[in-house]
Amino acid sequence: MTKPTKRQKTMLKHVQEDKIYPLTEALTLVRAMATAKFDESIDVAVRLGIDTKHSDQNVRGVADLPKGSGKKVRVAVFCPSAKSEEAKAAGADVIGGKELVERLMGGEAIEFERCLATPDMMPEVGKLGRVLGPKGLMPNPKLGTVTDDIGKTVKAIKGGQVTFRAEKGGIVQASVGRASFQEDDLQANIKALMAAVLQAKPQSTKGQYIKGVSISSTMSVGIPVNPSTLS
Repeated sequence: MTKPTKRQKTMLKHVQEDKIYPLTEALTLVRAMATAKFDESIDVAVRLGIDTKHSDQNVRGVADLPKGSGKKVRVAVFCPSAKSEEAKAAGADVIGGKELVERLMGGEAIEFERCLATPDMMPEVGKLGRVLGPKGLMPNPKLGTVTDDIGKTVKAIKGGQVTFRAEKGGIVQASVGRASFQEDDLQANIKALMAAVLQAKPQSTKGQYIKGVSISSTMSVGIPVNPSTLS
């Protein structure tokens, strides 16, 4: 286990041992600890009662943050030329068809964080499995990233849509804004994330689904949050 830094030890003095904080109090505390010289990210970690060794208990999804994420996200769209103007008008950063697939297969740098494709482009995009897959960028119908509604989807991503996926140990993590956000806005974003995580609950899951929740800033320690205050 990593030992806490001097900075983290100082922060821990402000966190009551064994206390599970209501969301409003936890947000006040974590924002007060966000004293870095940059606008720290506010992150949520959710410990789920799932077994990720079973494929039917993998949890993944998307959450539309009503107050935005505070991050600029570069979006790539694989589409036929007929959809290019729609993608461009919505704010897509990288747009192309078969030629874009070929360039990426040839080693062109990946300069985007999210990726969409129209259904008719998937036979070509599928060739990029080894390129996009390890980075979690492959378009996926379950995440709404294989779609003919390119304009709406690009705007949603640019507006603050985040993806989440349960890691080993059943932990879901996502950024829900910045320390500079108003607390009401952070609350709205956190509740939207939690609603999406609950909606993604596998039917095969037994027992308690939400085991624990904590929030932190980029440089702070985690603050445990009472799940009953998150809805």
